Amino acid sequence: MRIHVTFIDRIGITQEVLALLVARNLNLDAVEMVPPNVYIDAPAIDADVLDELRQALCGVRGVQDIQVVDMLPGQQRRLQLDALLQAMPDPLMAVDGAGKILMANAALIGLVGRDPEGQLVGELFDAPELQAAMLEQGFRLPMREIIFNGQSLLIDVMPLAETLASDGAQPAAGALLTLYAPSRLGERLAALHPHHAESFEALLGDSPAIRTLKARGKRVAALDAPLLIQGETGTGKELVARACHAASPRSNAPFLTLSCAAVAENQADGELFGYAPGVASGTQRGGKPGLLELANGGTVFLDEIAEMSPYLQAKLMHFLSEGSFRRIGGEREIRVDVRILSATHRELEQLVGEGSFREDLFYRLNVLNLSVPPLRERGEDILLLARHFLLQACTQIQRPPCRLAPSTYPVLLGNPWPGNVRQLQNIIFRAAAMSDSSMIGLDDLDIARTRLAREEDEISSLSEAMDAFERSILEKLYASYPSTRLLAARLKSSHSAIAMRLRKYGIGGHG
Repeated sequence: MRIHVTFIDRIGITQEVLALLVARNLNLDAVEMVPPNVYIDAPAIDADVLDELRQALCGVRGVQDIQVVDMLPGQQRRLQLDALLQAMPDPLMAVDGAGKILMANAALIGLVGRDPEGQLVGELFDAPELQAAMLEQGFRLPMREIIFNGQSLLIDVMPLAETLASDGAQPAAGALLTLYAPSRLGERLAALHPHHAESFEALLGDSPAIRTLKARGKRVAALDAPLLIQGETGTGKELVARACHAASPRSNAPFLTLSCAAVAENQADGELFGYAPGVASGTQRGGKPGLLELANGGTVFLDEIAEMSPYLQAKLMHFLSEGSFRRIGGEREIRVDVRILSATHRELEQLVGEGSFREDLFYRLNVLNLSVPPLRERGEDILLLARHFLLQACTQIQRPPCRLAPSTYPVLLGNPWPGNVRQLQNIIFRAAAMSDSSMIGLDDLDIARTRLAREEDEISSLSEAMDAFERSILEKLYASYPSTRLLAARLKSSHSAIAMRLRKYGIGGHG
């Protein structure tokens, strides 16, 4: 039976309460003192003994109440902690200040094959250097790799709260150690990227070109084969890659990226394939998994693949052929299940002909392909994107919403946009940041002055300029809507008005 005694906190009262228990020779399993409370776990107490003990305790000055409880607070906390540890999917253990295992959850016991309680961490993993480092550095270690039963695992050490000793020193109280498969860490890394909306619906636009991209993208996303994404700089190739991953059977696994143009060859080698133990510098001498291991079960996106060095092209070709690779300095082949998506703004076939890109690798990467259209082929989407970026910019810089003046439309629609969607986004952001007006006009757009200056000599009147703009819009749209009926519906205009304008400009045989 477990009882809870409440009393007024005074000197000596706890000793008097305990003396009553000792005098009755009660076998106590546990006693918890939390003044002004004492909790007692005594299996031998029955109803008769409890009545007699209650009367005796009530005779102690200051005792207020005696109640039967189901569980002592410490026992309840231990059960809650056990339940929490057992619910955690990753192997986890608690160790004392000497690195001896005090408690292990079910995932760790399953990994080891037995309960390792009482064993030193260094002995369990055959890693004396880990044991020494934990004690020397007070359990303040960066995440490091260990090999257990041939499996690569990352171990994270979190020191427990410390208490000051009498000499002022701060002895380590122990730590919580968590083990992660590299792909589990990959899931966390993938969750840190800034793109929240990753579906094909996040690719804004309703032009025929973007509708074709979305339809084809959804088909190739479901096919578990390498995919090559081609398109000019700034068209959104990474967004397309993320959408393909999100629509694939691998959507719940990591999506990790590497820009082949942003890092040197040796750094890219380590980032992609990892380091064997003892090879990497600094704090990673225990080894470091690369993106291929971290993304196991998921997707790796290689941006600017045309910039990959011949050496890395050969290593990537081996992986695509065999499904395995070796870390830098490693001797064993590591096999992972990863889908490779790649992207480039360059013509890979031309680079193959020039000998700067491997022909066999090109065919391995180009099993499936997507072409992302440039913004100049998406005329119908330009104003939609500009308005979206303007709202986004106003929110980001915390200014009141503003809108585009109609006078900006011809300039936005007529610009060739060599930097594509990224250039449009940057120009709109600068305009929102620099303008104090609620209306963004021509003078606020960086492209306005240069474009108007270039065309100044070609424009003789406002009427001529508007005719030229109207003609360019009709010519662009007529290719996708090749009848007066379709074009009138697209532009929300009357059939006769569109027919008259088509005749005026000689478009579609209406001249």
